[in-house]
Amino acid sequence: MTNDIKKSGMAFLKDFKAFLLKGDIVKLSTAVIIGGAFGKIVTSFTNDIIMPPLGMVLGNTKFTDLKVILKEATIDAANGTVLTPEVAIRYGNFLQVVIDFIIIGFFIYWALKAYEKTQKKEEPKPAAPKGPTQEELLTEIRDLLKK
Repeated sequence: MTNDIKKSGMAFLKDFKAFLLKGDIVKLSTAVIIGGAFGKIVTSFTNDIIMPPLGMVLGNTKFTDLKVILKEATIDAANGTVLTPEVAIRYGNFLQVVIDFIIIGFFIYWALKAYEKTQKKEEPKPAAPKGPTQEELLTEIRDLLKK
């Protein structure tokens, strides 16, 4: 019984290793890691380069602070602690995430376009020579039989 467990464990490890070393899995994991790093670059680009001038245009406000307050926070006047937090729709942060998404989509689109140009275009294979039709074959057989 113990040998069977060892054999099945070894078979599992062998299959798992083969699965991990498949080209598609390695490529996929590499793409996920690069995608995560690219997401950080785009977030920094949005937060540090695009949003500050946009915030300046909007009146020197931090873009992520834009919100519509539905209910003000209740604050204890004696010690200044917040009794109930404000209820607000924070649309500025949402818009910033949407801008991140658009930028990532834009760069992925161009990266895929560049990748497609590097791929070899398959030339169409010439069509196989056309043979005689069924009627032509039957006519030929009839003519041979007549002779």
